[in-house]
Amino acid sequence: MLGYILRRVLQVIPVFFGATLLIYFLVFAMPGDPILALFGDKTPNPALLASIQDQYHLNDPFIVQYFYYITGVFRGDLGDTFSGQSVNDVLARTLPVTGRLAVMAIGIEFVLAIIIGTVSALRKGKIFDNTSLIISLLFVAMPIFVLAFLAQYFLAIQWGWFSPTVGAQNDWGDLWLPAIVLGLSLYATSMRLMRGSVIDTLNQDWVRTAYSKGMSRRQVLPTHVLRNSLIPVITNSATNFGVLLVGATVTEGIFNVPGVGNTLFQATLRHEGPTIVSFVTVFVIIYVLVNLVIDLLYGLLDPRIRYVK
Repeated sequence: MLGYILRRVLQVIPVFFGATLLIYFLVFAMPGDPILALFGDKTPNPALLASIQDQYHLNDPFIVQYFYYITGVFRGDLGDTFSGQSVNDVLARTLPVTGRLAVMAIGIEFVLAIIIGTVSALRKGKIFDNTSLIISLLFVAMPIFVLAFLAQYFLAIQWGWFSPTVGAQNDWGDLWLPAIVLGLSLYATSMRLMRGSVIDTLNQDWVRTAYSKGMSRRQVLPTHVLRNSLIPVITNSATNFGVLLVGATVTEGIFNVPGVGNTLFQATLRHEGPTIVSFVTVFVIIYVLVNLVIDLLYGLLDPRIRYVK
């Protein structure tokens, strides 16, 4: 197990450099001058323009710019935005908001997927199973912005259960509505995975053996069925967590959540290389660490899985 952990940690190194180099190159190759875009229709003083370009090393070759950036990362300095703010401060302000939103959404997705998926599998072909499959299909087919607007209109405006927007108030309680929208949009796939996994596990020999020994369903389901059926759902939820950290831009925009998605979108419009690459760098590290933890959980959930040399 120790050797496996070491190998996975070492794999982070090429992933880190490869992701940052690729993203930095894509930002570097974007057309237009980001500094000129800051002035809008106004024409800046050439001396001022040259000074700002030198400050951000925009006149240097790509590999030199990347070297300046990566050395700053190792010093704990992610650079500055074109408005003069520290990227460290921007990330420290926005990442906790999106992190809370992602944790709540994954929690909603995971609980719904396990409960509904398991009950559907145990009632395969019956009314509950068919109804849950149809509802999950609707959530899969419905675009996230449609679901967000429907939830905002009915749950917030018509029924008054939630605040329609988040804004500066972004504590755990203020994020329930966007978290519900994100959780429902992800739940359908996980529910189908759970249902299929439970059905497959119910047909395994060890389950039949457990029943033949006189064990009741209440004893068999938690130990022999659910434990071995969770791996696909946990893997999917871990992937969704990484996606939510980066891809909740539409939901954050609709509910005015001051999180990573909005900030990254605005940085892309302004061609702010340090902000974009720094955010992606942090996401890569978080995503790799989350998947490492999930891989280690496999051995606890399924005793057949062992990590050896």
